[in-house]
Amino acid sequence: MDTRPKYRRVVLKLSGEMLAGSAGHGIDTRMLTSICEQIKEVHELGVELAMVIGGGNIWRGVSGASQGMDRATADYMGMLATVINALAVQDGLERIGVDTRVQSAIEMRAVAEPYIRRRAMRHLEKGRVVIFAAGTGSPFFSTDTVAALRAAEIDAEVYLKATKEEGIYDSDPRRNPEAKLFRELSYMDVLRLGLKAMDTTATSLCLENHIPMIVFNLAREGNIRRVIMGEPIGTLVRGD
Repeated sequence: MDTRPKYRRVVLKLSGEMLAGSAGHGIDTRMLTSICEQIKEVHELGVELAMVIGGGNIWRGVSGASQGMDRATADYMGMLATVINALAVQDGLERIGVDTRVQSAIEMRAVAEPYIRRRAMRHLEKGRVVIFAAGTGSPFFSTDTVAALRAAEIDAEVYLKATKEEGIYDSDPRRNPEAKLFRELSYMDVLRLGLKAMDTTATSLCLENHIPMIVFNLAREGNIRRVIMGEPIGTLVRGD
C-alpha cells in the first residue's frame, strides 16, 4: 500500500461558516482546534499547504449589499473578516507546532505579510503553511475565485474545497432527500448543468489552468488526509 501523499502542493479553501461550527456565527474554538489538528496531520506528511478562508461567519459582503450598503464597501468589510479568520487559524496552528504565515492582499503589516507570490512559494518550500487573506484586495470577487487564482499562481496540483456536504449534488441535499451525489464531473459539466459548486469566475480559472478540484465534507474528521492520500471521497471536478 502506497503511504505517500498523492498531491505535493495544494490549496485548501474553507468557508467561514466551517469555523463557526453549530453556532452559525463567530469562531467555535472546538471546530478551530479540530481543523488545525487535521491540517497538522497532512502537513507532517510533507505536503505544501496553502489556505484560503472565507469570512461568512463574521460578515458577508453580498448580504450587506442586499440591504442597501455600497457593494464595494460591503466587500471590503468581508475581506477584513477573512483576515480575522486567518489570524485565528494561524494561532491555532502555531499552538500545535505548525509554522504558519498569513499573507494579506490588503496591506496591514502589523498583523500580516503583504501578498507576494514568490515569497508565498518560498514559505511553502520551507514547510510553512501559508494562509491567503483579504481576498484579491479588490471587491466583487468571491473567496472561491481567490482560491482558484492563488492555486494557479502558486502552481498547486489541486484545489480542495472543504464544505459541510459530501460533495456536489444535482440539487440541494438539505431540501431534497433524493438529491444525487456526483462522484466525478468536468468543469464544462458544472457550467452546463448550472451547478452551484463555485461561481463561474472560479470555474473558468480552474478550467483554463487545468486545476482539478475536489469538493468534500470537512465535518468528517480525517477527510483532509484522505483526500490528500488520494482516497475517492467527495466529488472530483476535472481540470481538463
